Amino acid sequence: MPKCPNSAGVATLLFDTDIFIWIQRGNTKAALLVEREDERLISVQTYMELLQCARDKQQHAYTRSFLKDFGLRTLPFSAGIGHRASVYIEEYALSHGIRAGDAIVAATAVEDNLVLCTSNAKHFKFIKDLRLKAFRP
Repeated sequence: MPKCPNSAGVATLLFDTDIFIWIQRGNTKAALLVEREDERLISVQTYMELLQCARDKQQHAYTRSFLKDFGLRTLPFSAGIGHRASVYIEEYALSHGIRAGDAIVAATAVEDNLVLCTSNAKHFKFIKDLRLKAFRP
């Protein structure tokens, strides 16, 4: 389901995992970036990566609470995302070293007509059909 530009005419952002790592480290610039968005979206890959980093049940619960409190919506994995991610792996794994997780995040952005917001633009800049917003902490 394609997303329309927001009321300011700017495309909706999909936040990469690293944005939330910056927030958890206390980076207010990253927190403000997310807070400014009307629609706060992450891929299911980002959701899993954030939970996977929890060291214990308390941190796991904190992460889930954090995502809920920020009003983040997790976009589901679809057949289109899976297909596009596999194409990215075929095209870019050997030439650019793209990993499966990044391919899924990029495919989610492209399939849902979103702009990927990341501080790791180097992981994605070679994907021709992906729109990027580079975050500089």
